Amino acid sequence: MIQSMTAFATARGGHADQAWVWEMRGVNGKGFDLRLRLPDWIEGLESGLRARLDRALTRGNVSLTLKLQSDAPGGAITLDRASLDTVLHAMTEVESRAMAAGVSLAPANAADILALRGVLDTGAGDADTGDLARALLADFETVLAGFIAMRQSEGATLAAVLSGQIDEIARLTDEAAALIATRSEDIARTHRAALGRVIEAADGVDPDRIAQELALLAVKLDVTEEIDRLRAHIGAARDLIANGSPVGRKLDFLTQEFNREANTLCSKAQHAGLTMIGLALKTVIDQMREQVQNVE
Repeated sequence: MIQSMTAFATARGGHADQAWVWEMRGVNGKGFDLRLRLPDWIEGLESGLRARLDRALTRGNVSLTLKLQSDAPGGAITLDRASLDTVLHAMTEVESRAMAAGVSLAPANAADILALRGVLDTGAGDADTGDLARALLADFETVLAGFIAMRQSEGATLAAVLSGQIDEIARLTDEAAALIATRSEDIARTHRAALGRVIEAADGVDPDRIAQELALLAVKLDVTEEIDRLRAHIGAARDLIANGSPVGRKLDFLTQEFNREANTLCSKAQHAGLTMIGLALKTVIDQMREQVQNVE
C-alpha cells in the first residue's frame, strides 16, 4: 500500500503530576525533514523519538510538538532575568544587522521569547526525568500509529486516482497503436503525391535516391518504439503502486519518462489524430505527476 506524505495526529496523555498534548503534522517534501519542539530538560526523549520516527518514515516534512503542563505543588515558574536580558540584547543586535542588510524580520511576541531556552526556570532541571521520558515514549506510539494510519488512508485514495490515470494512459497508448496503420497509409499517400510532383518538376532525378530519402523519412516517423516504451512504463507504474511505499521518487521518475515518450510521439505524429492522442497523453501524465508529489 502506498502512503501519502500528508497527515495529522494529536493526542493527550499524562503521568504522575505531568499532563501533555502531542501534535504531529506531515506535508510533502523531497526528502525526510523532521522538526521537533520538545521540552529540553527531559533526558533521552528527543533521541528516542528520532529513532522511532526514522524507522517509521522515509519522506516528507514532519513536525512534532509536545506541550507539557505540571500539576505538582511548589512548581512555580520563575523568570530568569539574566537570561532574558541576554536574549533581548541578542535580538536587538539581530534586528540591527538585518535592517542594515535590508532584510525584514517578523516581530517577536512575548510568547516567542518565553519559549526560548533558559528564559523561564521551571525547576524541573534537577529532577529525575527517566520515568517521564519512558511514559512519553510509550504514549507516543499511539500518536505515531494514528499518523501512519492517516497516511495510509490518504495513500489508498492516491492509489485509486493514480491507477485511474495509468488506465487512461494505457487506453490512449492502445488508441495510438491502433491509429498507426491508418496514419501510415495517409503518410504514404501524401509522400507518393509529393514524389509525383518532384518527378514532374525536375529532370534527371535519381529514383533510387528518392526511394532512400523516403525510407529514411519513414524510419524517422516510426513511433513503434515509443508505443512499446509507454506500455513498459505502464506495467512498471502498476507494479510500483501494487508493491507500496516508499515509491514516490520512482513514480516521479516514471512520469518524466512517460512525458518524454509523449513528447516524441507528438513530434513524430505527422497526423492530426495521433497529435491529439499525444496531447491527451501529456495532459494525463501532467495530472499524474502532480498526484505523485504526494506519495511517500
